[in-house]
Amino acid sequence: MIGVGIVGVAAGAILLVYVPSLKAVSSVLLLFAGFHLVGAAVVLGSIYVMGGDRVLPRLRLRRFDHGSTGFDFGWAPAWTHGPWIAALVLLASAVAAEVAAPAYWPLALAGTLLAASLFAGGLITRATSRYDHAVLPMVDLVPEYREASVVLDAGCGAGRTTIATGRALKRGRIVAFDRFDSDYIEGGGRILLERNLRHAGMSERVRIETGDLTALPFPDESFDAAVSAHAIDHLGPLKKEGLREIHRVLKPGGRFLLIVWVPGWTMFAVGSIVSFFLSSKRAWRGMAGCAGFMISDEGAFNGNWFALLQKPEA
Repeated sequence: MIGVGIVGVAAGAILLVYVPSLKAVSSVLLLFAGFHLVGAAVVLGSIYVMGGDRVLPRLRLRRFDHGSTGFDFGWAPAWTHGPWIAALVLLASAVAAEVAAPAYWPLALAGTLLAASLFAGGLITRATSRYDHAVLPMVDLVPEYREASVVLDAGCGAGRTTIATGRALKRGRIVAFDRFDSDYIEGGGRILLERNLRHAGMSERVRIETGDLTALPFPDESFDAAVSAHAIDHLGPLKKEGLREIHRVLKPGGRFLLIVWVPGWTMFAVGSIVSFFLSSKRAWRGMAGCAGFMISDEGAFNGNWFALLQKPEA
């Protein structure tokens, strides 16, 4: 978040100080005033991204304490507002380029299109923080004969997937597992998870455990099923170890619902060129096979890729 904020402040300062000094801009009052306003907005937004989640958490949590029925999945400002700040910077830069150097209009057009894409990405990231997106794809995660089962949510964060799992499995118990040290979820997620579970009425059904996805502190064959959304894909070169650990703790025949980001238009809107460095569907299939899983089902879900993996029967 600090890096995003610093880049944003620098870009905002350029829009606020340098661009209005250009002759083509300063000669038009609307452009002169507009770039000052846009630059100030970018600077203030970037400052909020760097420290807003640290300044305001008490106010956010106080809303829970006064009887709010809302959920808070704690996405940090850099995640929810970063794409919009980048879109504003790109759009303003495109306008400045078109006004000051019309010959470079192709660059201005490309910047405008990229700004539109990032604006859409901001809508996507904000939507993920809402309760009505706390759902799972329609897959047969737990067979009917195992309905009263124990399910592991590997990398639960503030509980969006935990709650979605609880909504789908009425009689099962859930273990919500995470390191609770993520820098893109407010406070790492532990306090928000507990509060969200209380709001959902699931506190009695969920046990919270802390640890590392690459070294799960559970015996072999402990769980009937597992789910992990946007967690194992954050493990970098240790993704295979995370998959092997899930395989180890599942009972024979147990199923694992994996939801990850893969390259595509949705992720390009959110992360631009960063999306090109995500593992592909083919790579995930290969890693799942190496971990010992069979793929029972797969598809698209909210712009992401999901796979229902199964541990072979003994």
